[in-house]
Order: sequence, then structure tokens, then C-alpha cells
Amino acid sequence: MANRTDPLAKSIHGTNPQNLIEKIVRSKIYQSIYWKEQCFGLTAETLVDKAMELDHSGGTYGGNRKPTSFLCLALKMLQIQPDKDIVVEFIKNEDYKYVRVLGAFYLRLTGTVADVYQYLEPLYNDYRKIRHKLSDGKFTCTHVDEFIDELLTKDYSCDTALPRIQKRWVLEASGTLEPRRSALEDDFEEEEEDKEDEQPMDIDEPNGRENDNYHGRSPAKERDRDRDRDRKYDRHHRDRDYERERDYDRDYGRGRDRDRDRDRERDRNRDRDRERHRLRDDDYNRDKDRERGRDGRERERRDRDRGRHRSRSRSRDRRERDREEGEYRRRRDRGSASPRGRGEDGGQREEPKRKKEKKEKKPEGKNVPDPNDPEIIEMNKLRAKLGLKPLK
Repeated sequence: MANRTDPLAKSIHGTNPQNLIEKIVRSKIYQSIYWKEQCFGLTAETLVDKAMELDHSGGTYGGNRKPTSFLCLALKMLQIQPDKDIVVEFIKNEDYKYVRVLGAFYLRLTGTVADVYQYLEPLYNDYRKIRHKLSDGKFTCTHVDEFIDELLTKDYSCDTALPRIQKRWVLEASGTLEPRRSALEDDFEEEEEDKEDEQPMDIDEPNGRENDNYHGRSPAKERDRDRDRDRKYDRHHRDRDYERERDYDRDYGRGRDRDRDRDRERDRNRDRDRERHRLRDDDYNRDKDRERGRDGRERERRDRDRGRHRSRSRSRDRRERDREEGEYRRRRDRGSASPRGRGEDGGQREEPKRKKEKKEKKPEGKNVPDPNDPEIIEMNKLRAKLGLKPLK
């Protein structure tokens, strides 16, 4: 909420007044300690006290691009948008030079072209020294008129892009502005009049009377002198405007070259970062493939060791089985070496007692039929005639 523009503020150049300062610089100002502690809750009346405490001008400085207190107060003025009368009083203040510089900077950002030339050109006569903080944090000595000339001729000041304004001679041709009159012009005219008054008068030797052709009092010569003075003045201002326009075009071309170099350097850094990320991704993919290959080799080795262990176990089982079969075969061959049913001395071998008892054992309690019984024989004959099987 503390960074929002005043709801009653009007749009400047078709946009929010705070947008006249670039977003990166604006975010730096919002994060600065001076903005949070000294600029919170300021109004158009209390802003004057903070402006009187300024001791230098400048934009941003240091490696982190910290904003100066001058730039913080300029953004605060854009946020609260004081009245034009207050800004004009800032510019006309002769006691505090930094208040005047702050008002001129704000008017250059928000004022119309006619107001900029009308209120800032008189400040060319202010030759007081001011301290200006550079981008490296060091201070340099400059003057108020140099700062005003930078505002009127350059496109960039205090790390802020200034709105474009028309040339003065264009406004003079359209009748918006009157031709600029230098403050030293009156002094030059007075000096010329003093020189003309000091010139001796032509006196006729015989009569001692003043010559009527005294050039200091001749109306024709006075008109010629005024015409020459106006011509010299126009030529002087035209040459100075031409020089200023040429310097402006040269500085503008330099600024464009600087912006082009900055864009080229930014593209180069972006390509370098993209190449670095690509190499990092390639290294990551290569390490991942290497890890995947190492895991595959480790899995193959485990499978090979498992298969070797399995085949070794099968071989061991086969050998044990072959050994057992060999022993069984040898025992069987050793057992079949003597004929079955014979003893060691060649006589009849006695059957096991158990088998003998089984043979001799007969079922008791059952009448077993005798096959030699005449009844059974007759019955079998009759069954044979009938085609039946005989009785057992």
C-alpha cells in the first residue's frame, strides 16, 4: 500500500507517474532503507523538509545499484504528485540548491515542453557547485547550470530515461516560445554604449563647432548598429543551437551505440548461460548413462554369478547322484556274483524262515474242496457240456 500512487494523481504522458522511472530502479528504491524509513507517509508539505536535508544528487551507485536519497524523493514526488505551484516554488528557491535541482528534475519528467523551457532555462545563470554521486559511489563536483543543461540536452539523467522534448528553434518557429534572451545581453549593450560615448567628437578647427556627422548621434548609424547587433545575436544563437543539436545528436548516437552494445552483451551472456546449461545437462545425462551402464553390468555380473553358482550346485548334485548310482551298481554286482538259491558250499540254500512259515501256513476254519472228489469231477463235466468253466 505504501508504494501505490495517489488515487487522485493524474496520468503523465499517458501512463502512471511512477512508471516514468524504470521498473528495476523503482524496485531498488522500494527495497532501500531510506524509502522505508524516511519517505513513508510524506506529503507535499513534509517533503520540503526532507528535500532541505539533501547534500548530493545522483541516481544509483555501487555493485547492488543502491538508489540515492535524491532519486527516492523524486519517486516520492511522482507518487504523491504535488501541485505545479509547489514545484515552481522548488525551482525558484535560491537558498537550498538541492531543492531547486530536485524541482527541476521533477518538472523535466512531468512538465510540458513550454514549461520545461520556461522554468529551467533561467537556471542557466545559477553557477553554484553541487555534489553528484557517480555509479561507483564516488562524488564529483558539478554545477547547477551543468545539471540543467544535462536535463535539457540529454536523454538520460540520474539513471532515469527522460521524456523526449522538441528543439527550441522548432518551438520558436511555431510561436510557442519567444526567442531566448541571454542575461548577459544587457551587459553587452551597456558596454557598447559606454565605448561609443568614450569616442572623441569631430570638431572643425576654424570654427571649433561640433561636426554634424557625429556617428554616436546619427539615427542611420544607430539603426545600422542595431541591425548588426541583432544579426550577430541571431547568428550567435543559431550557431549555439546548431552546436547543441549536433552535440545532442552525437550523444544520442552514443547512447544508441551503448544500448546496442548492452543488448549484444546481454545476448552474449544469455547464449553463454544457455551453453553452460546445455553442457551441464550433457554431463548429467552422461553421468546418468554411466550409472545406468554400471548398474546393468553389476546386474549382469550378479546374474552370471547366480547362474555359475546354480550350475555348480547342479554339477555337485549330479556328481553325488552319479556316485550313489555307482556305489549301488557295485553293490548289486557284488551281490549277484554267487548263484541264487545256493549256499556257500554249493548245497541247497535254506529259505528264510519267514517264507517257509508262510508257505506252510494254511488258512484254518475253511473247507478247501478236493479236486479228486467224484462230485467235483462230475460237476466239472456237466459245466464243460454247458460251455462253462470248471470249478477251481
